[in-house]
Amino acid sequence: MSCSKIFSGDLPELTYKVLKYLQNNYSTLHSCILVNRLWCRLVIPLLWENPFSIPTKNYNFIIIYSHNSNSDFKTKLIEYKIINNNSLPLNTLFNYPSFLKYLSINKKFIYSVQNWVGNAIRKSNPKNLSDFKRKVDIFVSLFKIFIENEVKLHTLEIEFSSINISTYLNNIFELILQNTNFIHNIRNINLFVGSLFCNISNEYNLIKNRISQIINLQQNLKKILIDDRSFPLYRPLLLSKDSNCSNTLNTITFYKVNLNCLSKNIFEQLNVLESIHFLHCYSLSNNFIQQIINLAKPFKLKSLFIEVKPQQFESLELLLQKSGDYLENFGIVLNHGLEIVLNIRPLYEQFLVLITKYCKNIKFFDFHGPESMSTYQILLLVKNVKQNLNYLSINIWYDNNGTGCSSMVLSNLGYYLPSKLEYLCFDLYYIKANEFEEFLKKSQNTFIKKLLINSIEGQDILPSIKKYIMKNKRVKYLAISDSSCEYTFGSYSHNIKELFSLKYEVDEFRLYNIEVQSYLNLKIDSYNYIKEIN
Repeated sequence: MSCSKIFSGDLPELTYKVLKYLQNNYSTLHSCILVNRLWCRLVIPLLWENPFSIPTKNYNFIIIYSHNSNSDFKTKLIEYKIINNNSLPLNTLFNYPSFLKYLSINKKFIYSVQNWVGNAIRKSNPKNLSDFKRKVDIFVSLFKIFIENEVKLHTLEIEFSSINISTYLNNIFELILQNTNFIHNIRNINLFVGSLFCNISNEYNLIKNRISQIINLQQNLKKILIDDRSFPLYRPLLLSKDSNCSNTLNTITFYKVNLNCLSKNIFEQLNVLESIHFLHCYSLSNNFIQQIINLAKPFKLKSLFIEVKPQQFESLELLLQKSGDYLENFGIVLNHGLEIVLNIRPLYEQFLVLITKYCKNIKFFDFHGPESMSTYQILLLVKNVKQNLNYLSINIWYDNNGTGCSSMVLSNLGYYLPSKLEYLCFDLYYIKANEFEEFLKKSQNTFIKKLLINSIEGQDILPSIKKYIMKNKRVKYLAISDSSCEYTFGSYSHNIKELFSLKYEVDEFRLYNIEVQSYLNLKIDSYNYIKEIN
């Protein structure tokens, strides 16, 4: 009965929640448009909230924006022979620009327009392989459409890492500063400044000043992502007592930031901060940790991805005592040079004991370590957080002191997994077929939505995958990569064999509703994971 009501449109709120779950499954969403009018009205905004991120080489959807544009955009499209007058849409059912919620300036937006315009110019005039001015003109005219239609962005990403896009950025920032309502209520800003761009002082200083103005104009900023080079732009805003940010900002992510540049004043100024994320930051010194411990308010550290050094253990224990209950995403990298020797290994195992002791709410666990590590503490940590664990990535590399960590993980991990995992990734130096089969047997009660397996050397595990995974339909997405190192012309090269490249096998898995994908496309790194959940 409820199902029929969903299809007939009697429960629009519930229908929308179901469709929202399919947000990134574009092929399914396109099919949903055809169900009925209600589904069409609900799905179209989902397809158009972030169209420049959809993985496709067909950018002709940009033409549809011309219906909701000023005459300038249409005129330029015709004048530059991107389209002819007959190609313009006469009418559209929706105001498509108004659905835009996520915009990444540079990586996705600029490159989409560049490719679209470039291909059109080459077709109309093959001798003219590049026309930079036309690309910029059309790009700016398209951006004006979003301003004219009063787009209400949820997330704005700005990346300036190359001098090649500085003209685009300058034009965009000038438009934004002329139309400040466009960015007043953006809830989430991600800013990335590349090292190459920092070396171009004139361009960098001009854009940096405009970025600073944009940041200071924010009225309802909820979330920001800061890398080391963009931190100076944010610092005045975070330290200002007069900034509205102090009463709106609830999530802050530091990516590869020198933590010695931070002071506890930043965290004291932010009155409604609910979520703090440290991703691969450096200089996690005893002095900085002591400042955090001395904070009068809770320090809600939700993510910690670090390369652990033995001299940090004592102060890190104090940090975990203060923030361990909040920690949900944890990644550890153990040095794999001369520092990893048998007499230091107990210290690293001691750190895993601390995580197991103080952090009961981990949802994402990412372990990078050598074969010489003991398996016991890894398995105990997984067992300890089993009730919340949803993402698990284990990367074990070979070292001369190897004690069979990979084998022990495969042989025993299946006992400790929860009944459902969103993501499980094995990146192991060597995989034995019988040990992997043992893992599959012991984890038969676990459904894994995304399963990834990568090895440098290993035995054939496909028969076990088919027997215990495929036939029981225990995964939704699967990636298997087998890398072998070969010595070619005086240097090492990698030959990568993927299940994804075997058409017959891919088709066989599809019969069981299992989608085989490439390893890199399915892999989730900590940076993108934190961006997604925020």
